[in-house]
Amino acid sequence: MQNLSIEDRLGKIESMLLSQKRVLTFEEGCRFIGISESYCYKLTSLRMIPHSKPEGKKIYFDRELLEFWLLRNPIKTTSQLKLEVKK
Repeated sequence: MQNLSIEDRLGKIESMLLSQKRVLTFEEGCRFIGISESYCYKLTSLRMIPHSKPEGKKIYFDRELLEFWLLRNPIKTTSQLKLEVKK
C-alpha cells in the first residue's frame, strides 16, 4: 500500500462518498466539478449551470445533471472525424 497521508486518504474517502450521493450541497458540488466557490456562484447567478434553490437561498445540485453538464460539447477524436469523412 502506498504511504499516503491521513489527509490524502480522507480526501479519497470523501470523493468516493460524493460519487454515491444524488443531491449535493453547494460546497460538495464545487468539489465534485473542481471549481472554486466564487466561480460557481458566478455560474449559478448567470444560470449557466443546473442547480436548485428549494427555499430560495441555499443552492443544491443534482449529481447526474452536473455530470451531464460537465460532458456537454464533446470533442471528436481524429479517428472519429476520419470515419465521418469516409461515409
